[in-house]
Amino acid sequence: MRSLSSEFSKGLWEQIPPFRLVLGLCPTLAVTKSFEGGWGMGVATTFVLVMSNVLVSLIRPIIPPKIRVPVFIVVIATFVVITELSMKAYVPALSKSLGVFIPLIVVNCIILGRAEAFAYKNNVGRSFLDGLGIGLGYTMSLAVLGGLRELLGTGQLTIFQQTETFLRLIPLAEGQEYLFKFMVEPPGAFVCLGGLLMIMNIISARSAAKA
Repeated sequence: MRSLSSEFSKGLWEQIPPFRLVLGLCPTLAVTKSFEGGWGMGVATTFVLVMSNVLVSLIRPIIPPKIRVPVFIVVIATFVVITELSMKAYVPALSKSLGVFIPLIVVNCIILGRAEAFAYKNNVGRSFLDGLGIGLGYTMSLAVLGGLRELLGTGQLTIFQQTETFLRLIPLAEGQEYLFKFMVEPPGAFVCLGGLLMIMNIISARSAAKA
């Protein structure tokens, strides 16, 4: 059995989504036009993942095996509604930019997969650490992908649009709006995702060779 620390840390590299588990690719590609979109979606997903993992683990002794998946979906949907309403109330600009992908967290296969594969079979503490590690790994993945696309596309990073917090890293000429507009369009998401996958595979291959 894994140690508690490894249950958390596995989500930061070994099972980091979407690069290792290759799950949740639809929101990964859709909301990462900016750094803010990446971390915003990641934080929302992490909250739902952690809370649903904990609740599924708590009630697993009373969940009939034949209806466990519908129960998981109801649990997940409850926390998605809490997340969606909270974002609309406190961070409306971010909520608007993420749009339909917040309610679609209900069908994110990462969350349902962790409920089925882990939380339903483990105690609350391990389920909490699993959800937190996987969620943070997912958040980092989306933030890096969104930041890379936005930086190459516009030369800046949107930290928090609601307070107009932007970080200009590459100056543009007067009247110039984009560096490479391609990067903030759908094909750019596939190119950046593929590039990051390649880098991770190279690092893993070299680590395995040294071992």
